[in-house]
Amino acid sequence: MHSINQYQEFVSDYLNSQSKNKEPKNLYEPIHYILALGGKRMRPVLTLMSAEVFDADYNKALPAALAVEVFHNFSLIHDDIMDDAPLRRGKITVHEKWNVNTGILSGDAMLILAYQYFEQYQPKIFRKLAKLFSKTALEVCEGQQYDVDFETREDVTISEYIKMIKNKTAVLVAAAMKMGAIVAETSKENADLIYDFGLNLGLAFQLQDDYLDVFGDPETFGKQVGGDIIENKKTYLYLKAIEFASEEEKEQLQHLFSIHPEDNEEKINLVKGIFNSTGASFATQKAIEKYTMKAFKTLKLMEISKEKKAILKSFGKDLMSRKV
Repeated sequence: MHSINQYQEFVSDYLNSQSKNKEPKNLYEPIHYILALGGKRMRPVLTLMSAEVFDADYNKALPAALAVEVFHNFSLIHDDIMDDAPLRRGKITVHEKWNVNTGILSGDAMLILAYQYFEQYQPKIFRKLAKLFSKTALEVCEGQQYDVDFETREDVTISEYIKMIKNKTAVLVAAAMKMGAIVAETSKENADLIYDFGLNLGLAFQLQDDYLDVFGDPETFGKQVGGDIIENKKTYLYLKAIEFASEEEKEQLQHLFSIHPEDNEEKINLVKGIFNSTGASFATQKAIEKYTMKAFKTLKLMEISKEKKAILKSFGKDLMSRKV
């Protein structure tokens, strides 16, 4: 097994080896641009890690890992268009650097390119990868639609929110891990268990993201703290605060999430105060722990060595305690 940093290097090296100057330039340049922005590359790393967990050479999993990374970045281009976002990873978004039409078309091309990476596998493995990928891609679209729908709803439930983040974020993490298992040609039981492991870790990861957005350290978090509050996003923290709040706190919170003041600092501090006083921040931390523990339970059932179970558990613990 390799370290996370090594897996990240393997993905970057493979990505660079695949980069070719193709025409038309305005279709392919935006693709190279977004992929070069980097990020943690967590999903392709998980594909490589999963393959090695089940005793396959990570090299065999590189095409599947890159398919995951290309798909993820395709979804980011389209998300940024829908959100009218000016920045992605601190750089200008594709639709701002080029234009919306270019962003749509280059994103579409990325989805097709992602599928093409599976063509490097034998028919039996190709079929399993493509079937899982199609299911996951559709679920991600469903999650995005739920997210859009929730913006105009005041009656979103906790279970609906969990379903949304499961589809929008967790299923791709789960699929990334299962792809490594498929490439390694492990048992169906092991492949299903690593999927469940990834799904629960993905849920914990997104809830941790919600939490860090409000309570993270600006120096380490890497983006503006309080962004979800500024955008009036009804995250798990907000929904739990509404559930636990007194009538007075509930009215104040709903009012704060209906305004866009010029100075957001006071709004952020007031909301943070309500999240703490209602117990929503503690409840969110407990939910992160719950989904992480659910992931760890699946490890006990997996037919892999104790050492590899320990590596996966350590990875999950690092995610749960991350600051970025």
